[in-house]
Amino acid sequence: MATTASLPEEDLTCPVCRDIFRDPVILLCSHSFCKDCIHGYWREREVKECPVCRKRSKLSDAPLNRALKNLCEAYSKEKASAGVLCSLHGEKYKLFCRDHGQPACLVCQTSELHTNHKFCPIDEAAKEYKESVLKLLQNKLEVLEADSRTCVQTADTITSQALSTERIIREQFEELHQFLRNETVVRIAALKQDEDYKSQMMMRKIEEMNREISSLSDTIQTLEEELGAENISLLQDYEVIKKRVQCILPDPERVSGALIDVARHLGNLQFRVWENMQEIVEYTPVILDPNTAHPDLILSGDLTSFTCRLSDDQQQLPDNPERFKHRYAVLGSEGFSSGIHSWDVEVGDSKEWAVGVAIESCDRKETSRWHISGVWYVLSREGSDYIDQVSPNACYCLEPFKVKPQRIRVQLDWDKETVSLSDPVNNQRIGCFFKNPQIFSLSFTERIFPFLSGDYVRVMPVKASVTV
Repeated sequence: MATTASLPEEDLTCPVCRDIFRDPVILLCSHSFCKDCIHGYWREREVKECPVCRKRSKLSDAPLNRALKNLCEAYSKEKASAGVLCSLHGEKYKLFCRDHGQPACLVCQTSELHTNHKFCPIDEAAKEYKESVLKLLQNKLEVLEADSRTCVQTADTITSQALSTERIIREQFEELHQFLRNETVVRIAALKQDEDYKSQMMMRKIEEMNREISSLSDTIQTLEEELGAENISLLQDYEVIKKRVQCILPDPERVSGALIDVARHLGNLQFRVWENMQEIVEYTPVILDPNTAHPDLILSGDLTSFTCRLSDDQQQLPDNPERFKHRYAVLGSEGFSSGIHSWDVEVGDSKEWAVGVAIESCDRKETSRWHISGVWYVLSREGSDYIDQVSPNACYCLEPFKVKPQRIRVQLDWDKETVSLSDPVNNQRIGCFFKNPQIFSLSFTERIFPFLSGDYVRVMPVKASVTV
C-alpha cells in the first residue's frame, strides 16, 4: 500500500506560502490554500479571487478541505518518523557513534564497522548538538548585536561630526569675513584720506584763485580810471600800461594730480586682498584623517595636530574599519600613488613618537603595538639617543641622534619606492627605507599615506606664495 510519503510534496504545498498546507480550504474553482493564506490574500484586494486562476469567489468563507488536511497531517507524521530505524539492522536508533558522527543501533555497537568506537545515548548527543548549534547561533546573535550597536554609534558619530564640522566651517569663514571687513575698513579709510587731501588741496587752490580774482578786479578798476584820461596821454603811455598789465596777469598754473587715483584704489583689488590674506591663511601639506585616529588621540579643529590622552574616559567612537584599534596612530587624509612628496612633522618634547608612511591596506586592528603590517616608520622613545625600533620587512639605514630632533622631515619618492627621514632644523639624517628585493620587499603597489603617532605631533604648515 502506498504511503503519503510517496506523494510528490508539491501536491501538498500551498501555492501562496509554498509550505505544507495548514488548515487547507477549497474554492469553487477546486484550488486549495491554507486558510490564513487565502484570507490574508483577500484582505489586500478589493475582489475575492483565486490566486491561481483569478476566478472570483462568491463565498465569504471557503470550506475546509478535510481530505487534504488529513493527507497533510499523515505526510508530516511519516516525514517526522522517517530515519528513526537503522538501515543496516532495522533496529531503532538508541546510540550515537562519536567517531562516525552518526546515529547507531544496539547491534551497530557490537559490529565490526564500529570496533573500538565511542558511543553515547542518542538523547545525550542530540542535547550536545543542540547546545552546540544554539551556542553558534548565540555567538552569531552577539556579533550581530555588536554590529548593530556599532551602526547606532556610527549614526550618532555622523550627526556629531556634521555638527562639529559645520561649527568649524562657520568659525573659519567668520575669520575670513572679519578679515575682509577689516580690509574694507582700511581701504575705505585710505580712499577717504585721499579724498580729504585732494579736496583740501583744491579748496586752497580755489581760495588762492579768489584772491587773485579780487586783486585783478581792483587793478582793472584802477586801470579803467587811468584809461579814462585824454587820448593823447593814453597813446603816449600805452606801452608802459601794456607792460604793467602783462606783469600783473601771469598765466594760471594748472593743478596736476588733483583727481583721486582711482586705479590705485581699484586696480587688482581682489588679487591684492588675496595677497594680504596669506597672513592669516596657512597651507598644510598633510591633513589628518579623524576617521583613522585611535580613540585616545584628540585632534585639533584644523586637523593638523593631535595629543594623546590616556585615560579611562575614552572618546566614544565607532570601531570602523579605517580606525587604528591598538596603536595610538592616525593617517593623513590624502594618499599618494606617484611622484615625490614631502612634509615636516613637529614632535617637540614628546616622550615617544613614530613617523613614517603606511599603505592603504595596512592592518589597523593588529594587536601588536609596535609591528604593524604595511607600515614603515621610525620610532623614538624617551631616554634613547637612537631610533630603537623600526618596521619589519624593509631595508633601512639609521643614524644616531647628534641632537634630539624636534622636527622630522619625511620625503616620499613613490616611483623609486624610498622613504627618507631627516631633521631639517639641525641638518641631520635620521633614516631611510628603500627597496632591495634580495633582502626584503618594500613595494609600493597601492596608495601610500602619511603615518603619525606620539604624545604630541603637529604637521607644520608651509609658506604659501601668490605669483603672477
